[in-house]
Amino acid sequence: MPVIKIKGTDIRLNCEQAENLLTVLLREHIFVENPCSGKGTCGKCRVRLLGEWENKVSETEEKFLKKEEIKEGIRLACLTDVTDDMEIELLTQEKAGKVMTSGYMPDFQKEFRQGFGIAVDIGTTTVVTELVNMKDGMILAQDSMINPQKQFGLDVLTRITYEYDHPDDGVGKLQKAIVDALNHMIENMCTKAGVFPENIAEIDVAANCTMLHMLLGIDARQIGHAPYQPVFKEAQTIKAQKIGIRAGKETILYCLPSVSSYIGADIVAGAYVCGLQKEKENVLFIDIGTNGEIVLASGGKLLSCSCAAGPALEGMNITCGMRAADGAIEEVHIEQGGVKVQVIGGESPEGLCGSGILSVMKELLRTGIVKNTGVFVKKEAIPDSDFRSSLIRLNGTKREFIINHDPEIFVTQGDIRQIQLAKGAILSGFLALLNRAGISMEELSKVLIAGQFGAHLPAESLVGTGILPEFVKDKIIYVGNSSKTGAYMTLMSAKAKREIEILAEDISYMELAETENYERLFTESMIFPGKGREKWKR
Repeated sequence: MPVIKIKGTDIRLNCEQAENLLTVLLREHIFVENPCSGKGTCGKCRVRLLGEWENKVSETEEKFLKKEEIKEGIRLACLTDVTDDMEIELLTQEKAGKVMTSGYMPDFQKEFRQGFGIAVDIGTTTVVTELVNMKDGMILAQDSMINPQKQFGLDVLTRITYEYDHPDDGVGKLQKAIVDALNHMIENMCTKAGVFPENIAEIDVAANCTMLHMLLGIDARQIGHAPYQPVFKEAQTIKAQKIGIRAGKETILYCLPSVSSYIGADIVAGAYVCGLQKEKENVLFIDIGTNGEIVLASGGKLLSCSCAAGPALEGMNITCGMRAADGAIEEVHIEQGGVKVQVIGGESPEGLCGSGILSVMKELLRTGIVKNTGVFVKKEAIPDSDFRSSLIRLNGTKREFIINHDPEIFVTQGDIRQIQLAKGAILSGFLALLNRAGISMEELSKVLIAGQFGAHLPAESLVGTGILPEFVKDKIIYVGNSSKTGAYMTLMSAKAKREIEILAEDISYMELAETENYERLFTESMIFPGKGREKWKR
């Protein structure tokens, strides 16, 4: 039985002959970035093989790794099988993410009662909880963390794929990961506030439809294939201990309702918090992430859709991408003196998070380095005397934009393509809803941006990349973590529960793929803004 030694630690891992290295590391809770859940499509699970270890380099690894890295023994863990004792060096460390816990709170009538409650927002990327004294509605403590299900994939589809690939225990492992996280957070908050967990009366959870299935231990696989029907959409009420949550014996777990597989309870909560059901004007609500979930309030009706933006806007599927944590570039400015960056935590830059990716894309368009078709301008088209020339390099025949030299952080043509696909998905979703409602973008009175990722997207980046048109820039309102706020409202009001369940029934869902001429709309929406480029002094 081979043994894996991890450099710089006393860790020794036993594994089966020819067992996959990434599988072993994840099973033993050793952190390795793996956005694609071990499919070999992201190139992030890099480790260094030490000693005389011989490992054949696959074509996939040659695609993601430089020749120098391969010579140094760097390989992708997901493509490495352990056939003998080996020593490895981990190349990345897990960092605390930048998690948003606050958001807009509307006035509502609270129904006070004895005991304590917990409001929960389970996002695909992050989990946020708060402990509430239901006697007065005061928030006693908060906690947040990266969703530990990340080890099974960074988006809902890769986690659903994990259930397909592991039919015997996939559902159970995904459930255990999130339940263990909630138990840890509940214990932390109760200790901080001096509250006994057995005095918790109720836990209310808002999450997307897939996360709710995985929390309750319900097979989510049919969400991932046609006709994309969830096992349940209605609100769920069970005893919390039934799924292993450590609280009181009678603690109630209430899961808010969903609309469809891809318009979940988090979006219903946000729509309720923002009062879309009462809006008399035209209002667009969007939660931007791996999926862009959109709700349009117009003429007293609510229409929704979900667009597959992909993980690029959260730092994944990008060559130098990373999630929003210390060391991530979140803002970029291209100036006469070079490239200026703003880094989370004020540390040395390590990569680009989602907001940084959109920021650099805005700047590449503004300065004319990238055309509105999404293609880099030819290097020879920029005079050597123009400082932009030194920022573009040729990697073979491919052009790349250099942001930072040490460490090397850059943007490739493939990265721009990923951003372009995300932009096309989101904008086409907006336009499809507006077309169905018979209104124009100019007729919108407000554009509400919700969610963890959306809160960190400046209006300049949204309109600068063409995700939203310039003339709605002054109509953008950020509402923060409206999902968690919705869970707080249902926790504190039986009336809110009834109203939010009615609201879920009233929101209509539109399948974009079945919309007439959608493919053409999507293609047109991929075009970046083509005007307003700055004239640089030669």
